[in-house]
Amino acid sequence: MRVFNFSAGPAVLPESVLRRAANEMQDWHGSGMSVMEMSHRGKEFISIFEKTEADFRQLLNISSDYSVLFLQGGALAMNALIPMNLLGDKTTADYVNTGEWSKKSIQEAKKYCTVNVVASSEDQGFTYVPAQADWKLNRNAAYVHICTNETIGGVEYQWVPDKSDVPLVADMSSHILSREIDVSSYDVIYGGAQKNIGPAGLTFCIVRKDLLGRALDITPTVFNWKEQTEHNSMVNTPPTYSIYIAGLVFEWLIEQGGLVQIEKMNIAKANLLYEYFDSTQFYHSPVHKADRSRMNVPFWLQDEALNEKFLSGAQQRGLLQLKGHRSVGGMRASIYNAMPIEGVRTLVDYLKEFERSHG
Repeated sequence: MRVFNFSAGPAVLPESVLRRAANEMQDWHGSGMSVMEMSHRGKEFISIFEKTEADFRQLLNISSDYSVLFLQGGALAMNALIPMNLLGDKTTADYVNTGEWSKKSIQEAKKYCTVNVVASSEDQGFTYVPAQADWKLNRNAAYVHICTNETIGGVEYQWVPDKSDVPLVADMSSHILSREIDVSSYDVIYGGAQKNIGPAGLTFCIVRKDLLGRALDITPTVFNWKEQTEHNSMVNTPPTYSIYIAGLVFEWLIEQGGLVQIEKMNIAKANLLYEYFDSTQFYHSPVHKADRSRMNVPFWLQDEALNEKFLSGAQQRGLLQLKGHRSVGGMRASIYNAMPIEGVRTLVDYLKEFERSHG
């Protein structure tokens, strides 16, 4: 029996993708091989890789001015690769701190350069995005880094920062492909795949080509974006099966009508939850309304003594992974692209039922 999986990642995948992957597990398109068994240099996998990149570019309208990389390591590793690849001869970088993942990015970057925290929402428990007018930018910084959706805190940029001469870098791990974006408004976009793209183990990086070649001398070859661009993400063996699944997800997204249609569905799902939370005092959603995430919805019961009973009842109804991140507590519903609206409706019905029983 399939459940409604609200995990923040690894996360729910489209059922049709899972069925297709199962059907192709032992024999991909008559090759007699599983994708997991293929040489990454063979014509079979190269065809998978090329279509995956082409579909990714189509979905996001990525121009030829940008390199697209599919790498290993996850977004946490990319936190180190950002300064390694962008510092060049500079020694400082600007970071906006909007939550736990911003903090991790800052901590990692401090190993390679001086970090200027140009704005922070810590004063209100990371429940909002600081207005750009309040950012104290350094014109000599190598880049400006933002996390456009904080998976743990449920804070999302609903606006795009104005560009300057300093490259703008965005961690989009948990909302990439959930909405339309103008890639040209950013210089680097990166993230882990295990939210809206595919299995854990795959990392994507979209980088403006004129920023390649700035890597520090200490940067390992496999983490050097210029080297990986020149070798089509294959300096080392890439995460082949994760790339294959990502390709199936990209095909599924195109079949849904692309990001225009998927964004409409994501807005509808998020509205179902937030409208209910705004109508009751039994639950509490702390994020400022203007900055609420469509993908990750944290919430608290007013009486936290009921937490375990709430989670137990949810599990009995097939509503899984609703416990909040250990660093903040509470509850969290992650409603990525592959979460059907029926799952959100079922969750809202349970929220109402639990309130009637315990309110």
